[in-house]
Amino acid sequence: MTDYDVLRVFCAANGGYGNELGVVRDGSALPERAERQAFAAKLGFSETVFVDDPERGVIDIYTPTLRLPFAGHPCVGTSWLLDVPELITPAGVVGARQDGEFSWIEARAAWAPPRTLRQYATPAEVDDLPVPPKGEWIYAWAWEDEAAGRVRARGFPGRIDERGESRSGGAGACTGGIDEDEATGAAALLLTDRLGRALNITQGAGSQILTAPQPHGWVEIGGRVFLER
Repeated sequence: MTDYDVLRVFCAANGGYGNELGVVRDGSALPERAERQAFAAKLGFSETVFVDDPERGVIDIYTPTLRLPFAGHPCVGTSWLLDVPELITPAGVVGARQDGEFSWIEARAAWAPPRTLRQYATPAEVDDLPVPPKGEWIYAWAWEDEAAGRVRARGFPGRIDERGESRSGGAGACTGGIDEDEATGAAALLLTDRLGRALNITQGAGSQILTAPQPHGWVEIGGRVFLER
């Protein structure tokens, strides 16, 4: 069995919640795309990262069904694990830094796959939402405290993969077939780009995502990372 680490990314202050991530530190153990795709499917995490050069931060990201040019929580988690100043992805170079308990990356909103950002009047409305009918990838959100930039959010993958295409079989590939995504860096990136301000997002059951817009279409995304195994 190929060795891999399991991280949780975008955890709460008590270390709970967050989104699981698999990281294969020695990508050379599975050099072919077909091998990597099969291994990601076997693990079943929303994303699995293969590290091709740990010193330079060259990585390759897969869901259980497809390869991604970029994804938020895999980059946050892997940059923390490797402790590198940047990651090299097919989408481009992702800046990375550590700031106390938070791991940060800097990416472009244009790299994120499509999401429907749907605003609600109150956090209670977001909390009470049932899982919507299968279809578009919905990021439901409401202000908890607009002046402070605090947001309540939930992510519903529907049957949309990371390329924004409807898939005829199974649920959203980007989350391994679940009805709700606990923590979604790409959606947080898109929301921050749209609103043009720093956000403190509570998503799902209790995950925390921090963001900050940067010049020229860049956005910083940060969160806590814990090593599970």
